[in-house]
Amino acid sequence: MTFPVADLSGWVSEPFTAAGYTHDVYRKGEGPGVVLIPEMPGLHPGVLALGNHLVDNGFTVAAPSLFGTPGAPALRPGAVPVLLKGCVAKEFAALTTNADRPVAHYLRALARDLNEKTPGKGVGVIGQCFTGGFALAAAVDDSVLAPVMSQPSVPLALTLKHKRDPGVSEAEMATIEQRARTEGLCVMGLRFSEDAMNTGTCCPL
Repeated sequence: MTFPVADLSGWVSEPFTAAGYTHDVYRKGEGPGVVLIPEMPGLHPGVLALGNHLVDNGFTVAAPSLFGTPGAPALRPGAVPVLLKGCVAKEFAALTTNADRPVAHYLRALARDLNEKTPGKGVGVIGQCFTGGFALAAAVDDSVLAPVMSQPSVPLALTLKHKRDPGVSEAEMATIEQRARTEGLCVMGLRFSEDAMNTGTCCPL
């Protein structure tokens, strides 16, 4: 089976600083905004292909380069150190349950910035695998209307407790639940049926 791939052609990058962190953000397209959070080990050709698909369907995509080398293949020498660095970095707190992760504050600021620069009443946020739960955490901000979690795996499932933790703090979850009840926030969670890192024990909203 082959999967769509793409390169950085047409993407424009610029640094974006918020919550004490600075990352290059790759932007492309016109229309309502979508923050596309890359999976490990970064903005690889498969993630860029998804970005292009969103652009082709009328969206403006902002993809932050949180780790790794943009455009580099997913399977390559050096990918494992990227994963290990991400696991221990305070920014992602991958091994911590019930955590208010610094990266969530960065992504909320990016969502607000994208919302201000694009048409529509809010933006979508897509997280993938390692970053799946980050999309949910971003939904604390009212600029985010549709967080999509694709096989979220943070906190990493080292124990059953980790598997049952939604990957956000209790305060963040309370805000998200309230938004879902009172503002019509639409949250979507997706997982592969045979994904051992994201089983049916994960907490639903």
